[in-house]
Amino acid sequence: MSKFLFGAAYIVQPFRVMRAVTIDGRGVASIRDVPVLSVGRREVRIALDSAGVGRWDPKMRPDGNDPWVVPGTDGVGTVVETGSRIRRFRRGDRVYSYSYQNRKGGFHAEEVVVDAKKVARVPKGGDPEIFGAIATTGLTALQGVDDALHVKRGENVIIHGASGGVGTLALQFAKWRGARVFATASGPAGIRLAKRLGADVAVDGKQGDLRAAALRFAPSGVDAVLAFAGGKPLARCLDALKKRGGRLAWPNGVEPAPRKRRGVKTIVYDGIPGVREFERLNRAVIGAKVEVPIAKTYPLARAAAAYRQVKKGHVPGKIALKIR
Repeated sequence: MSKFLFGAAYIVQPFRVMRAVTIDGRGVASIRDVPVLSVGRREVRIALDSAGVGRWDPKMRPDGNDPWVVPGTDGVGTVVETGSRIRRFRRGDRVYSYSYQNRKGGFHAEEVVVDAKKVARVPKGGDPEIFGAIATTGLTALQGVDDALHVKRGENVIIHGASGGVGTLALQFAKWRGARVFATASGPAGIRLAKRLGADVAVDGKQGDLRAAALRFAPSGVDAVLAFAGGKPLARCLDALKKRGGRLAWPNGVEPAPRKRRGVKTIVYDGIPGVREFERLNRAVIGAKVEVPIAKTYPLARAAAAYRQVKKGHVPGKIALKIR
């Protein structure tokens, strides 16, 4: 069965449609009317205000017999319908959500139907615009800092790719945990952004001798590296890791993946949504007073332009879609 099934069994009666971005088998993105799907017993329907755009979204393709897929892994909006088994949410609740390859379509649409376990309330005092762009990247960043690397106060940490959507958040969470952060970023704008977000040292990830710069930052070697980009620059960062007890983590999807090194603990992970995971993220976002740099916001109708932007890479911050 396709992960993005739009079969008749899921369509709300009477038949209703909504505007959504679709990507066909050739990778062509367009706006069209798609069926509004029914809500299962443990699901909620969210009328979306905005959604994040990641480099993975333009790569999504339909499977099975589906002619197209609705991309988008996270967003923020208002609950408009709940399943019969749902008690945690009511209509009118302001919520945000992350669900990768959501079985009833993605978040680049006017509405999304999603498992309630992958939904959280926007905390009181929280900026909905921030939470609309933070579910995927925030969970990935926080779980990299806390669960994969267990970053401790006083440790020297490299955030490689610190000016991107995930890296900007990981930098702030690592500082909140009390680490000293050496940030690699993209170009002068990325360096300025990383410094503004609290990096102790920020350098261009593709210029200069990264190993030498990192060892000036931590002469005895770096304790940990959290990587959101691969290739030779990452290898130079790893040359500055402590030979014994050094730690390296990266989320699945970083390419090319670094080679494992003797004496270095290596962790590959995925950002995981869940009730407790969202509670932790809420506390971290509020506690760290996280800033989510929005590089650019596009209307839903211009999603194809947003996809072209993220394909180019080196975006300082996060790209978002304004839906409602």
